[in-house]
Amino acid sequence: MILSVGCGRRASEPGLVRLDRSPQVQPDIVWDLDEFPYPLEDSSFTTIECMDVIEHLNNIPRVMDEFHRILEPDGVLRITTPHFSSANSFVDPTHKWHLSYFSFDYFCGAQEPSYYAAAKYQVKSRRIQFGGGRLMRSVISRFANRFPKSYEERFAWMFPAWFLYFELEAIKQGAT
Repeated sequence: MILSVGCGRRASEPGLVRLDRSPQVQPDIVWDLDEFPYPLEDSSFTTIECMDVIEHLNNIPRVMDEFHRILEPDGVLRITTPHFSSANSFVDPTHKWHLSYFSFDYFCGAQEPSYYAAAKYQVKSRRIQFGGGRLMRSVISRFANRFPKSYEERFAWMFPAWFLYFELEAIKQGAT
């Protein structure tokens, strides 16, 4: 089962549960992701897709805990969000957070402190995506994804990224 949070007008398909706060988009479940707990059973999804949603939410650590609760062991959380250097990150007045390549390390034990949430994840993949011309999509993209710390500290404002993509695997005690 796949859960699409903030699904918008995404069409229904087998094995997909669409969740959105807006009844106008006719999701399977109408729910505000800032309200806890979510009306979903523990360990009920293999995948959660959170595309261009997380930057709108009030409490990312609490959301990460809730996603972890409803993911099966080794389930995958897919996230896209504007990179902090993207104009899109700041244009939308409903964006509350401006995130980095390293923002989800706090849920993966790779960054101290790692106690923001009880949920633990492992990074399966992540990348900084670029739009624009060939130089941005090839040379700058390769550099930024090979040396993300240097890119974000020194070059992000000269060569702004478009968005971030993450795949995080839920680590649950007792899972094989």
